[in-house]
Amino acid sequence: MGRALPNAGRSNGARASIDGAGMGFVEGASPSMRPVEAVIRELAKSDVPVLVLAERGAGKHATARRIHEMSHRREQTFLCLPCSKLTPEVFQSDDGRAAPLEAGGTVYFEEVADLSLGCQARLQKVWPQARADGAAGGDGARIICGSARDLEVEVKAGRLREDLYYRISGVCLRLPPLRQRKQDIPVLIKHFLGKYAQEFGREVPTLSAETRRLFQDYSWPGNLKELEYVARVLAALGDEDVAMGGLRALLHKAGSASNGNGLSLKAASRAASQEAERDLILQALTRTRWNRRRAARELQISYKALLYKLKRIQFEGYGAS
Repeated sequence: MGRALPNAGRSNGARASIDGAGMGFVEGASPSMRPVEAVIRELAKSDVPVLVLAERGAGKHATARRIHEMSHRREQTFLCLPCSKLTPEVFQSDDGRAAPLEAGGTVYFEEVADLSLGCQARLQKVWPQARADGAAGGDGARIICGSARDLEVEVKAGRLREDLYYRISGVCLRLPPLRQRKQDIPVLIKHFLGKYAQEFGREVPTLSAETRRLFQDYSWPGNLKELEYVARVLAALGDEDVAMGGLRALLHKAGSASNGNGLSLKAASRAASQEAERDLILQALTRTRWNRRRAARELQISYKALLYKLKRIQFEGYGAS
């Protein structure tokens, strides 16, 4: 963790990461991640506010930092603010200015739905001025927010100000959970094993074929954070059998449920079919540079049907008509 925020030490002890701590962004090869990475490259060219939506542990912080590192602000500070720990005083420095938003750099609000209403009001008041065209060069920090919750539900429930919601959601970027990007698991586990082998001064573990298969079969409810934790244990223990014991037991239990009443053959077939359809759609869109009409013709379906399917897999906002 980095140094304390201005005034934060006296108000509530909230601290901000300014050194990029946490998992780094790892480029994926899966059809789910290629369009996300293309959007990240475009977002880095402007200062438009970004709302990163994803399940917990799916890489929101790493994505926000990736946008920062590819932008013109890369030499400036990247500040991560844990919203659950902030008070309104954090947004005001000793001389009354809007700290920490008056400086350049990028400020990432981690789990923005956790902001108190008092913090929301203060943030709305001190929001940095941006260029009207959204291009790089506005005054103050660039703001990126992350959330694992449905913010429209939070607005309707009165927990999130509607005016603030419209401000933070200049562009909504949805990250797929790890279970929808399993093609990336070999690259991700190689990255994490290398990272922690270096940290612990050990050789990079070589995984057995059984363990690699288990990684592909497992649903990873904790997403990238869970995968990183498993890699850390593997590197720290240097004993695959010991490290993988808990995960093997969990997979055995999940498999037993699937063979009983937990998952019918019909449901399993439907899930596999939907996953295959999703991959075909994303591959067609990648080949056609995300021209949706061309992709629809290539897939031999109507344009309307493609739009419906894109909405179902949460990619309706990408591509050109």
